[in-house]
Amino acid sequence: MSGLSDKIKGTVNKAKGETKDQVGNAKNDPHLQAEGKLDKIKGNIQEGIGKVKEK
Repeated sequence: MSGLSDKIKGTVNKAKGETKDQVGNAKNDPHLQAEGKLDKIKGNIQEGIGKVKEK
């Protein structure tokens, strides 16, 4: 079950990161864009860990 939990957290972080990235782009805020990109990376890693745990 923890694999599924990691995958869900990863998906949430990717969505949060995409939102920050888009808002940062609209506001011309490179710091917010960078935060968004880091959140998306974190989400991808979490999803990967979840997939490995499920196997």
